[in-house]
Amino acid sequence: MPNSSSSATAAVSSASLDAARATNPSPSSAAPAPMLSMLDVMALIVGIVIGAGIFSAPAMVAGAAGSVEAMLLAWVIGGLISVAGALCYAELATTYPNAGGDYHYLRMAFGEKVSFLFAWARLTVIPTGSIALLGYIFGDYSSQIYSFGPGSAAIYAMIMIVALTALNLIGLRSGKRVQNLLTLVEVAGVLFIIGAGLLLTPGTAPVTAAATETGSAPQWGLVLVFVMLTYGGWNEAAYVSAETVGPKRNLPRALFWSLALITVVYLLVNIAYVKVLGLAGMAGSKAVAADVLHAVMGPTGAQIISALIAVSAITSANATILTAARTTYAFGRDEPMFSFLGRWNARHHAPTNAFLVQGAIALALVGMGALTRSGFKTMVEYTAPVFWLFFLLTGISLFVLRRRNADKDRPFSVPLYPLTPLLFCATSAWLLYSSVQYTGIGALVGIAVLAIGAVLLCLRRPSTRPAP
Repeated sequence: MPNSSSSATAAVSSASLDAARATNPSPSSAAPAPMLSMLDVMALIVGIVIGAGIFSAPAMVAGAAGSVEAMLLAWVIGGLISVAGALCYAELATTYPNAGGDYHYLRMAFGEKVSFLFAWARLTVIPTGSIALLGYIFGDYSSQIYSFGPGSAAIYAMIMIVALTALNLIGLRSGKRVQNLLTLVEVAGVLFIIGAGLLLTPGTAPVTAAATETGSAPQWGLVLVFVMLTYGGWNEAAYVSAETVGPKRNLPRALFWSLALITVVYLLVNIAYVKVLGLAGMAGSKAVAADVLHAVMGPTGAQIISALIAVSAITSANATILTAARTTYAFGRDEPMFSFLGRWNARHHAPTNAFLVQGAIALALVGMGALTRSGFKTMVEYTAPVFWLFFLLTGISLFVLRRRNADKDRPFSVPLYPLTPLLFCATSAWLLYSSVQYTGIGALVGIAVLAIGAVLLCLRRPSTRPAP
């Protein structure tokens, strides 16, 4: 799923290009140029995947895992599932390099109706749910510094969304260097927690034998829904396939080694969490990273890490707001039904209507999270079924396009075909089922919103723009 912490700038490179063309027409047609090395792509993937989710999701995983062994195994399984999916995406991205990524593959394999639903999901569920989710992470950790009371997290989330939307409306841009610096701060925070948890645990830390079990059998479906949340975002590499130097060699290697590194980091940070708090302590924590630093360094340590995580959430949310609005703008240009979203404000160099609609949807989702009194969990539930549905369809598209274009040159082929893509499709289908079966009202709302898109699909006029 689109990672809750990611700065997915690459995800809308095509939309940004459209915007640039709309405001600065040129007689020549620009096209993406190969400029990214393997290390550049690795930095992009690591920066997208490692983020604010690892500061909140482990508490949910601990509560559903039942034992430390099951919890740690779940993080390894999550890494393996991600690698299987990454290999599938590597074949699609190197065979059909296009800035449209998933949208391009789905449209080639299944036609514009499925791609319409995917675009609708990006408008209403996936990025907007991620923005609300990041708002709750910001709220949970900001409340460790100053609390507004029982609804503090939701209040902070709404303030963040309104403020960042307003800043983007007046034309604020996060510079590349600033964004990379803040991502570095985010990763440094994870490494700081690992070091503190593993090396500075005091003898009085609340770890007991009883604390290593929660007394229940693992709920594997629910566990992996939250684990895979924190691995989400690696698929954004597909959007820069046309800009990678030597994609046949570098893109698959970048995906594999990035995910291997991320899996190791996730294992270490969870070992640090459980060493300090115990499994039961993790499960009962509202801000697990802050609680770990409070245990090993006192209130000052907890406030320092809370501030770092709050900054990380703002960074990721701002990038998501900026880039997702451009996807919405491009969708409005493609679809007559949503043409009001495809208007570009030349004065502020921003898709104003897209920002306003996106902000309104995100605020409504924060309100839904406040009603359920479990904002972060509700937002995961809301996005998960829709995300896994389209991940499954992208996996299936590999089989469809292999058969349809059997003679096409494939610079990279999935190892152990068809077993690897079958594994990815099977796990995606299981996680789709689990995200509906084992979660709550948020999942039903997400499915209902997608169903509204299906109704609109029946009413739409065919797009006048050519297929990608």
